[in-house]
Formats: sequence, C-alpha cells, structure tokens
Amino acid sequence: MKNLRYLLLALLLLMVASGVRAQKFGWVDSEYIMAKMPEYAKAQAELNAISETWQKEIEAQKKDLDKLYHNYQAEEVVLTEPMKKKRQDEILKKEQDIKAYQNKQFGYEGQLFKKRQELNKPVQDKVFEAVEKVAKKKQLAVVFDKASDLTMLYTNPAHDYTEFVLEELGLGAEDRNQPGPKGAVKTVAPPKTPVDPNFESDSGTPEPASGNKPAPKPTRSTKKSRK
Repeated sequence: MKNLRYLLLALLLLMVASGVRAQKFGWVDSEYIMAKMPEYAKAQAELNAISETWQKEIEAQKKDLDKLYHNYQAEEVVLTEPMKKKRQDEILKKEQDIKAYQNKQFGYEGQLFKKRQELNKPVQDKVFEAVEKVAKKKQLAVVFDKASDLTMLYTNPAHDYTEFVLEELGLGAEDRNQPGPKGAVKTVAPPKTPVDPNFESDSGTPEPASGNKPAPKPTRSTKKSRK
C-alpha cells in the first residue's frame, strides 16, 4: 500500500513537473469542505447515534458476563466437576459472543464502517462534482486533496481552490480563501527628510529643517550695542 502511494505521488509530481509551464494546478481540503456541509453533519449525527446504540448493547452483554463470572466464583465450592465445566463453558462462550459482536459492529469493514461509507458517499460525490466544475472553470489540469493520504509538505495559498468549491456548493464566502494576486513585487522607496538648501550650519553643510516650514536664516547684527 505504501509503495503504491509513493508511486502515485511520483506520478503526480512528474505530471506537474512536465507540464508546469503550460498547465495549471491547485489543491482543496475535502475535510474542511465536508465539515461545512449540513448533509455531512446529519450523516455524522446518525453514525454517532448508531454507534452509541451498539456500544450500549455491548456494555449490557459485558454486565451479563460479569454476573455469570461472579456467580460462578460464589458457588464454585459447592459445584461438582461436571457442573464447573458447564459453567466455565458458558462463561467462555459468552466472552466469545461479545468479541464477535464487537468485531461485527466496530471491526475493520464492520457494520459501522459500511454504514459510514453508505452515508458519506452522497456527500463525497457532491464534493467531487463541485471540484470537477471548479477545475473546468479555472482550467486546472491537476487538483490535489490536502486531506488525502498524499502528504503535502507545503501548500501555497495562491493555489487553494477550497473556497471556490464551497461557493459551487452554495456554502462559500467570496472574501475568503481566494487565490493570491499575481505579478511582480514592487518595492516602495522610503521618503527622504526634506532639506532647506538656503540654510548653512557653522560647518558650512546643509542641515535638515525641522517641521514643515523651512528654518529661518540667521542674521548678524551690524549695530554696536550702546554702553
């Protein structure tokens, strides 16, 4: 399974690398999208209710097992060997029945697994259809799923089309998750401090003026002071 996953990753990267100049690609977060869908929330609520019901049934069976075991311990001293064997077999069978029921309901590909697939499939199909529409509208050659087993070490927000899919489903917000602007980055030069060209300091070099008005030019008095 891991080898197949790595092969798929290598194939996708090769596809992107070979057509990176001519093709566009993007990614979405399917888990984030489904979490926004009322149908998905309804399916999860139904799954939780079913799971709780089955779990309560298992807990009730475990209580019956504990009761059988405690009764056996209390009466063991007065039981004959055939009676002990019979009671032990009952306890063992009860344990096996509980484990079998638990595996049937919660095990790999058990009833809960199948029910989850059944309830989630319509939601997933709806998401896939929306992704396909967005890919065609935006002319995307490849769309990755951030929530899949395919590990994405870095995702550029400029290629995030999650919100477009939500908009296609009628659940998006136009001011969120839009691809970033394209074009060269412009550098703005910092403003310079204004200098009054008519002002000379004692050293003979211009000095910056303070405030918005130019500094007044100092004058020397030509009159002598009276004694």
